[in-house]
Amino acid sequence: MPCFMRRLLTGHAIFYNLRHGRHGHLFQNRYKSIVCEEDAYFMELVRYIHLNPVRAGIAKGVTDLDRYPWCGHGAIVRKIDYSWMDREYVLRWFGKREKIAVRRYSDFIGKGLDQGNRPELVGGGLIRSMGGWGVVKSIRRHGEKELSDERILGSGDFVKELLSGADAAARRQFENGNQVKNAIDQVKAECEKQKISISALLAGSRNRDISRLRSDLAVTLIREFGLSLAETARQLGISTSAVSKLLSRNKDMKE
Repeated sequence: MPCFMRRLLTGHAIFYNLRHGRHGHLFQNRYKSIVCEEDAYFMELVRYIHLNPVRAGIAKGVTDLDRYPWCGHGAIVRKIDYSWMDREYVLRWFGKREKIAVRRYSDFIGKGLDQGNRPELVGGGLIRSMGGWGVVKSIRRHGEKELSDERILGSGDFVKELLSGADAAARRQFENGNQVKNAIDQVKAECEKQKISISALLAGSRNRDISRLRSDLAVTLIREFGLSLAETARQLGISTSAVSKLLSRNKDMKE
């Protein structure tokens, strides 16, 4: 998502600047995201995000918001048709029958008109997750502790679960890093053995000896070192589809 958003925002900024003959930044800050505990925050976040145009003075109340095209609210209440939007997912939080769910959703949105800015919904960390500094001071007076993280909006248990999962992912990433390092060493060793330079291997040469070495290495890196097709392609200087073809060809030769 960060990569997609970076490309989207950069592309839009370039387009906008060219169209309006301007230079420089278009957006105030870079894209950032936080992980949110769905059960505790989903409905509140939907309301807060959908009311952004009202708080900014772009839409004048809910009636105006119903027809505002740059917000998902209009699609949820069926005033705007966005076939690509999963409006049902939001409505399921408000009821099983659509008519009732839309009414409850609309009432819920209306009750948030006077709330203004809500700092506790725009980031992670202990104070936001607990709903304010007053709650944090209260639990500390009682000697209680709550795990928190600036990247996460949610309860201590939710934070703990996410971080433990992240630790496991980090371990896998470390192991994968070692696999790649060992694979690179293997590529170097085989090139030296065959008296073929690394640069020649990565240049995409169709020389018979180089092609044979590339094919053998593709099989070795995937089957013995457990590298992905994409990583194998990077190490051999070819495309992912080329790696797939090499594997298929090797399999056909054995059969």
